[in-house]
Amino acid sequence: MKIIATDYIQELAHLLVTTRVADRAGVRLSLDQGAQRAAEMLLAVRAEGRKAMVIGNGGSASIADHLHNDLTKAVGLRTLVFTQTALFTAMSNDHGYESAYQRQLAPWAEPGDLLIAISSSGASRNILSAAVAAEKAGCQVLTLSGFAPDNALCVKGDLNFHVPSSSYGPVELAHQVLAHLFTDAAAAALAEHQPISQQANDGENHGVAFETGAGDGRGGLRRRRASA
Repeated sequence: MKIIATDYIQELAHLLVTTRVADRAGVRLSLDQGAQRAAEMLLAVRAEGRKAMVIGNGGSASIADHLHNDLTKAVGLRTLVFTQTALFTAMSNDHGYESAYQRQLAPWAEPGDLLIAISSSGASRNILSAAVAAEKAGCQVLTLSGFAPDNALCVKGDLNFHVPSSSYGPVELAHQVLAHLFTDAAAAALAEHQPISQQANDGENHGVAFETGAGDGRGGLRRRRASA
């Protein structure tokens, strides 16, 4: 089957704007409300001196790594990922892949922390067990999933984003866009409450600067990275 580039990109845009957002009780939120709440969760964790932990498998693991990078650099949020090769493979080998994240999370998870769990299918057992363990430890949980609208992960979070597609590529791309959205929204909120001099300092510290959309007809803030 031939793939038309414009059709593919338009479908991705449609998936993003139709992403379903709900809280733990199943109450539906608009995408705008959900994104704002996600940014508020990140900022609250930062303000309380807590940390975020991000997990995923395969392509979702690369999204987790990227989000770890951006939350640390652009938001100044203490963030962990658990994909260090030696420890991850040791946990998988000795205790089983299904508990690899749960066992790594156990020594770190504290009340008030945030777990961001990413799974295209929403059915990965190691992600599900970690989400349950995080909740029991008093952590907040934010989930990104796709595929079946009733997948197991999309009811495990305090805030849940479900991309309505059963194809890995579009779901992973949508999750990456959402991750950037959360980070940029949190970073923009921080910038609005800081003097210009402090914004400049933060830009140097995190490889990020903020500028208005001059000359392009667009308002708001844009985030510049010092490294890709």
